[in-house]
Amino acid sequence: MFKKLLLASALGLSILPLAAQAQIKVGVTISTTGPAASLGIPEKMAFGVMPKEIDGQKIDYIVLDDGSDPVAAVKNTRKLVSEDKVDVIVGSSTTPASLAMIDVAADSKTPMISIASSIAIVDPVDAKRFWVFKTPQTDAIMLTAVTAHMADHGVKTVGLIGFNDAYGEGVMKEFNTLSGLHHLKVVAEERYKRNDTSVIGQVLKIMEANPDAVLIAASGTPGALPATTLRDRGYKGKIYFTDGIINQDFLRVGGKAVDGAFLPAGPFVVAKQLPDSNPIKKVSLEFIKRYDAAYPKSPANSFSAHAWNVYLLLKNAIPVALKTAKPGTEAFRSALRDALENTTNLVTTHGIMNMSKTDHMGFDQRSRVMVEIVNGQWKLVQ
Repeated sequence: MFKKLLLASALGLSILPLAAQAQIKVGVTISTTGPAASLGIPEKMAFGVMPKEIDGQKIDYIVLDDGSDPVAAVKNTRKLVSEDKVDVIVGSSTTPASLAMIDVAADSKTPMISIASSIAIVDPVDAKRFWVFKTPQTDAIMLTAVTAHMADHGVKTVGLIGFNDAYGEGVMKEFNTLSGLHHLKVVAEERYKRNDTSVIGQVLKIMEANPDAVLIAASGTPGALPATTLRDRGYKGKIYFTDGIINQDFLRVGGKAVDGAFLPAGPFVVAKQLPDSNPIKKVSLEFIKRYDAAYPKSPANSFSAHAWNVYLLLKNAIPVALKTAKPGTEAFRSALRDALENTTNLVTTHGIMNMSKTDHMGFDQRSRVMVEIVNGQWKLVQ
């Protein structure tokens, strides 16, 4: 043994550094503080229950908070790439932050998996988005369910109110594109900031247009503000949300004002209400069991499930990448990117993924259902 140690020293080798180099580093930047904290906190908790080994390789999850700030998300991403030498980047919780991170991922040739929803994060798959993937459904997929539900329930005119950032703009753009297919007329459009404390002016303008329904394009607890204001002002029409609001904090803040509202959701949100024949149910219930065992006072929600799907993607792709390269190298990052792009029939908590060179999300219409808020609970609309 002494002779072996002398030989290792002479050759400049070290057993411990070699073990460290074999680790796969997953760099995560999410919003555990700031306006998007209700998304980022359950996402962080999901990373806390992820297995620390895949295909015999140790996984090191390096999780940073970006405070819901795109500038901080970029700073975190640069640190993860340049200092921590991560093999893959994950994040962020919001669309603006995720969009801001794309340049760093592309420049460093590091695969990135976003857990934000906008289609703009992965489409079109150009030279930069070549490196970018995402786990949440796109606005377009979700809004096909919304517009169809509106048309089936007699809605003719719609008022829109949403964030004045990339998320809100993306939702409104997609809704305006799809509305014509169902003969829906947008009669008012208003914006507000994520940290606004009042939207009275915007709500009064919407109510003046007297729409049959109002779609609120927001995420997290700030999404409750337009709904509570609409109801306080006497609005009697239907209220719709995007899937970005799905968490218990939103239900608590919205209270009775959001009861009876409709929204699209990933099947995970109503997993226990799905038929046993749906393969998504089994995967979802397995994650719920793991998560709820670790956090009995904070049940798994849609956002924690989006984060868990990052693990399912990596579990599927890492063994493929390891066949051609070692972790910590540019070759491994490239191989991992290729493996992610070739994801086929992967059952996740929100849908079945089939990615391609032109689709870095991979979900189809099986990835969404319509849900109604009933007595503070998510109820599957049959």
